[in-house]
Amino acid sequence: MLQEIADSIRKRNQKIIGIPEGKEKENGAESLFKEVTAENFPNLEKEMEIHVKEATRSPNFVNVKRPSPRHIVVKLEKVNDKEKILRAARQKKITYKGTLISLSVDFSVETLQTGREWNNIFKILKDKNFQQEYSISKNILQI
Repeated sequence: MLQEIADSIRKRNQKIIGIPEGKEKENGAESLFKEVTAENFPNLEKEMEIHVKEATRSPNFVNVKRPSPRHIVVKLEKVNDKEKILRAARQKKITYKGTLISLSVDFSVETLQTGREWNNIFKILKDKNFQQEYSISKNILQI
């Protein structure tokens, strides 16, 4: 239940992974997101007007043991905008001023863990050449 609430709150959120620390201090994280979309999706930006509600680095503290930069979490006005951007991001490599970055969905930790567990199950099934078959009852087909 709590996991569903957390995911529904985050459903408009999108993560930017791999942008070096401090880049958002110049113009803010919102404008940084707009730079990324303008650089990588110029056609998409012309198609729709992307409204950013809020953008911040997450978490608020820097872990010195972790060499990678903190993620930037961007909250968009519309879920459809996030979905269109992520769909376009799957088609190509995303960069920010020549640095390879990635865009992903912002889910709760529990949802991500569940996804990892299911991915392991699907991998095992794929390795064993399991093919799912669908059987449809004749009763369902009669309308």
